[in-house]
Amino acid sequence: MLLQNLASKEGRQVVGHNRRRLSGSGPEHGKRYYGSGKGTSTQLREELAREHVKDLSNQQKAKKEARALDKDFFMSVLGSSATKREAKSYLQHFTPTKALSPTTKTSSATEQKQHALRGCGVNLGGFYAPTAMEESPRFVQHPEKRTKAALGPQLHVALVRLRAPQTLDDETINGVGRTLSQLGRLGLMSVVVVDCDSQATQIQKVDANWRAQQTKQANRVIAAIDASGESGARLVDNVIGVYESLLKQGFGQELAHVAFRKLLMTPLRRGVVPVIPTVGYTEVTQRAVPVAAADIVLALTRELAGIPSKLVQDEDPHIVKDRLRTLREEVSLDRLILLDPLGGIPASDLPNGYHVFLNMEQEFDGAKADLLHWLQPNPTQEFVQPRDKEHHLSDLGSSNPLSRFAEVEFGGPHSVELLRQETEVEISENMHHLRNLELVRQVLSILPPSSSALITTPGEAANSGKDEPFQAAGVGTRRQQNPLIHNLLTDKPVFSSSLPMGRLRGQTAVKEPVSPAESITPTTFAKHGMSVTIFPDPRVAPWTPPIPGRPNLTLTDSKIDLPRLVHLIEDSFGRKLDVQEYLRRVNSRIAGVIIAGEYEGGALLTWETPPNVRDDGSPESRSRMVPYLDKFAVLKRSQGSGGVADLIFKAMVRDCFPDGVVWRSRKTNPVNKWYFERSRGTWKIPGTGWTMFWTTPELSMDKQLFLDYEGAILD
Repeated sequence: MLLQNLASKEGRQVVGHNRRRLSGSGPEHGKRYYGSGKGTSTQLREELAREHVKDLSNQQKAKKEARALDKDFFMSVLGSSATKREAKSYLQHFTPTKALSPTTKTSSATEQKQHALRGCGVNLGGFYAPTAMEESPRFVQHPEKRTKAALGPQLHVALVRLRAPQTLDDETINGVGRTLSQLGRLGLMSVVVVDCDSQATQIQKVDANWRAQQTKQANRVIAAIDASGESGARLVDNVIGVYESLLKQGFGQELAHVAFRKLLMTPLRRGVVPVIPTVGYTEVTQRAVPVAAADIVLALTRELAGIPSKLVQDEDPHIVKDRLRTLREEVSLDRLILLDPLGGIPASDLPNGYHVFLNMEQEFDGAKADLLHWLQPNPTQEFVQPRDKEHHLSDLGSSNPLSRFAEVEFGGPHSVELLRQETEVEISENMHHLRNLELVRQVLSILPPSSSALITTPGEAANSGKDEPFQAAGVGTRRQQNPLIHNLLTDKPVFSSSLPMGRLRGQTAVKEPVSPAESITPTTFAKHGMSVTIFPDPRVAPWTPPIPGRPNLTLTDSKIDLPRLVHLIEDSFGRKLDVQEYLRRVNSRIAGVIIAGEYEGGALLTWETPPNVRDDGSPESRSRMVPYLDKFAVLKRSQGSGGVADLIFKAMVRDCFPDGVVWRSRKTNPVNKWYFERSRGTWKIPGTGWTMFWTTPELSMDKQLFLDYEGAILD
């Protein structure tokens, strides 16, 4: 090609005018050459050499610029979104896409060479391939190792469902595509399910307009990904199969399955994002039918997790075991990402209005019950026109979802109809939230505990992190991060779920104050999580100071595994605990114990008496007792991951001591930053090495209580 380009440039001088005399000085003897002789060939070679050197220089310059851009991209993302510990964890978990095994590199190089040969327009087949060497027999001692190496590096995959893309503008779609491309550069490939939220069901006849809408929206997503990175995207609309026998029976969790795994894995292996519409094909008749997006997500989850949709009868169990192990080693499904215009899961009992972090093991039932609260009443019951505001509640009933609009001034039938519409919209939204919650639960129950789910809006997924800064007041400033990128790097939500709402404020140019709920990203991060056990259970009775003569919880109680609790404390603090002395000091004043998981973390809380108060069990003495956090411990292997500390802290301040608790920490403790962010106030006690923290509202307004706190922690 280089010779052809040069010939085209010099054609008039060399090719088209061979008969014209060309003059020039020889580099050695100063002679003049004529015709197309030696002088012309020498000049041509010099031109070729200069062009070749120029091309090499441009290639090297392009490679340097690409490496610099990659370095800047990774450094800027890691530096702005992750701590050193989180960045290290990310680098250990995610294998860079370019770090291929020798086998993969060889096959990739061969494929590129063959592609280059095919690019000239001539099908050379295997003429240039070293078939004699490749097809010759090889005698190896351990063929199973060769099979394992041929798999290449494990693919890290995120399963993304984009709901209602037809309602999104091009800017948002392009932003989502840019974010998915960035995830791919960071080592997390995406499989996108486009859910147009059609009213069609599995048993309805496919409408041509519905199919056209599916294709149109899928192509919008593909174009956005193609324009945003090198990976690109591809429409995969024939990978989902539907069991015809189940289709006749109606809905079912096992209705859809991945019929052709190779069609799904081939683009992923090549770094291409598969985009899948919500359409499936029956097994026998190959008839296209609409399939619910949740069914497709579950089918993809089972396939990528290495769970077969159908087992071959009479197959050797050892062969099945080896095949399933190979499938699981090929792909790691790390994330479920639900991009929904409604955002995260709402919560009526939280100040920000939605769940920041959902510990599914502990909080799923409560979150589901909260959503069902508005769905249990019959919304179709007859609406009556109230005679006046006084009769409003009695006419509609307190169980009706309309009862919370009791303060609405009714001006006629139009107001009743407006109220009906608003209620129907809210019920519809809660149904979507409930489906999202159920889907997250089902997916995480299939995947290993390290996997997680993220529910956010497409607008937040399209956020580049440059528009609206995010600030945790009193802790330092930090730009608002893209929740998908931040979650990939940290395996955490954008901000901690145990952070008080008063610490969260969005920086805005508007002078009027904005409520924290309006300035916080409506994103829910969910993990299978772990159970949180509290002794005694505050749901049965609130924690109160001990009463003389009544039994009190002790650390030697059969409910508590004392050896494991001691190991937890020693591992977290890095030193041995004098168990007997510790029991002697705290056993008579235990307020309660919080245990996360299998003693992966815990908190031990006590009732402390101020030094100027007589500890005689009297009502006056008990009223002055101080709720004190004596030990807060997390196993070293669980520190900084899994949200163990957040689970314990939330249980302490929301369930056990909602009115406030106090604790102390040495000024040199590296955990103090975490304490500063979650406390309502701090006090560096003069003349000591201690800092006092508390969560009690407006403690500074109560001088006696403040002095009791200070005296109790120093006693």
